[in-house]
Amino acid sequence: MMTVVIGGSKCGKSSYAEKILDSFTGKKFYIATMIPYGDEAHTAIERHREMRRNKGFDTIEKYTDIDEIYLPKGYAALLECMGNLCANEMFKDEEITAPTEKIMSGIERLKAQVQHLVIVTNNVSCDGIAYSKETMEYMRIMADINRRMAEIADNVIECVYGIPVPLKGMLL
Repeated sequence: MMTVVIGGSKCGKSSYAEKILDSFTGKKFYIATMIPYGDEAHTAIERHREMRRNKGFDTIEKYTDIDEIYLPKGYAALLECMGNLCANEMFKDEEITAPTEKIMSGIERLKAQVQHLVIVTNNVSCDGIAYSKETMEYMRIMADINRRMAEIADNVIECVYGIPVPLKGMLL
């Protein structure tokens, strides 16, 4: 099973994604994609660590190349978050790359390995503001990845002001 949890900044998507796996009795992995760079990143990482304390997650820090992750069958995984992963892949070299196929390949591999894959992603293209060329490319790629994840997901849930709203499938 695959569940995508989408929403804007600070809308409750992370806590809801973790709650989905609260009743999972097997081993759980938390795939962390945020590079710990700067005070804001360290604060966010600490907040997320505190949120999942005592919830049974083993953390895998993987900022790029999720297609290299191998997990035991039957386990669960929460990937947090697609926005970071996409940016890390796009801007890791001096030349901007389009990582859609690489990321989707990794998602499909993870989905095939685990019993339940939960992915947290960002809704980054709804404000209607024109940004720099690089940011607009990031937004385009994120929209494409989100669309493609929604196609293969069993459940797509949007968090709005802390309220989970099912867009595909059901609330868990």
